[in-house]
Amino acid sequence: QVQLVESGGGLVQPGGSLRLSCAASGGIGAIGAMGWYRQAPGKQRELVATITSGGNTNYADSVKGRFTISRDNAKNTEYLQMNSLRPEDTAVYYCNMIIWVRTEIAFNRYWGQGTQVTVSS
Repeated sequence: QVQLVESGGGLVQPGGSLRLSCAASGGIGAIGAMGWYRQAPGKQRELVATITSGGNTNYADSVKGRFTISRDNAKNTEYLQMNSLRPEDTAVYYCNMIIWVRTEIAFNRYWGQGTQVTVSS
């Protein structure tokens, strides 16, 4: 059974930095695209950043120049480096991966459990 385990959230002051990690495990045959989403209280979940298997990245306009998504294919892990954090970045952050499990015939989307990021003085 595939599991995505997130870590790295917490409380940080405005202007500070955090690094989120998301590690996948459990019968993995291959991983395609990876991404990070976030959901603030009372708002819909929104895309933050994505990275393809080839390393191409895409970012929401609100985080461009401040956040960097990366991946380590050998470790089945993705990262989100968040710099110059703002109060409006406060949300629960979810990782997402497109994974082929060896016992299945197709890629499916899997989600992490979410990690809270709070930006406040």
